[in-house]
Amino acid sequence: MKIGGFELTEPLPQLREPHAVAMLRPWIDAGNVGALSLLELEHQFGTRPLGMLEQPGTFYDFTRYRPTVYLKNGVRELSVPNTVVSLVSPPDGPDLVLIKMLEPHMFAERYVESVLELLGKLGVRRYLWVGSMYDMVPHTRPLLVSGGATGAGTEADAARLGILPTNYQGPSTLTFQVVQRAPLMGIESMWCIVHLPQYVEVEEDYPGKVRMMQVLHTLYGCQVDESDVERAREQNETMDHVAVDNPELAYVVAQFEARYDGKLQSRQTGQPPLPPDVVRFLDQLGRRNRGAD
Repeated sequence: MKIGGFELTEPLPQLREPHAVAMLRPWIDAGNVGALSLLELEHQFGTRPLGMLEQPGTFYDFTRYRPTVYLKNGVRELSVPNTVVSLVSPPDGPDLVLIKMLEPHMFAERYVESVLELLGKLGVRRYLWVGSMYDMVPHTRPLLVSGGATGAGTEADAARLGILPTNYQGPSTLTFQVVQRAPLMGIESMWCIVHLPQYVEVEEDYPGKVRMMQVLHTLYGCQVDESDVERAREQNETMDHVAVDNPELAYVVAQFEARYDGKLQSRQTGQPPLPPDVVRFLDQLGRRNRGAD
């Protein structure tokens, strides 16, 4: 079945008051927190593929998102980057339509229309966008989650979860229009972004995953894996040891702690500028990380 730019497997299942949970790569998924969280939902509840973009080349430049060659039973296969849709069914609560979005390079307006059409066809009641970003927060404090909500139910959930309002202004993604336009279709919308320490850049950020799974546990009853909690503790302990051996980093962490504590008092994500020496340290760190790539 063709829905917008998507091709879905028929017959479509009967869904139980479905919610959609989406993440977006590579934008706003630092440390792969959104990707890891959706994979965890699939692992806990089982997954049923629903579909993907029929012609992903309409939206993606495959010289930037490279297809991957792999061997399957001795036969060479080609994996093509795509936006993939699947279904998980928690025993209690709504069915969850998982949308692993890959940010489009071209025809982004058509991509947004396709996602909205998909939500409407599947009868989605709520659209939840999860992700992560680097920020001036310390690894020594509980990770903050910022975001927002439109709709009585989502607004109540955001308040219950302690989601911080955001005053961010700057570069974004056109796919955020899904969050903005879903309420015009009678679909509640909500977005939750975990803030990760700017000085810790790892491929899989387990403190971030654990924090996001805590959010999803409150909303949908999924479990927070104890092995992930242990990995998160180990990552934080590693940073503790690094800070002991690096006085400059220890100073930055102390500055971030003061900023964090002030943020909680004001309940806002914006704060006064950091001292110039901290800014210089972070700039040097960013250049080193880009050079390593």
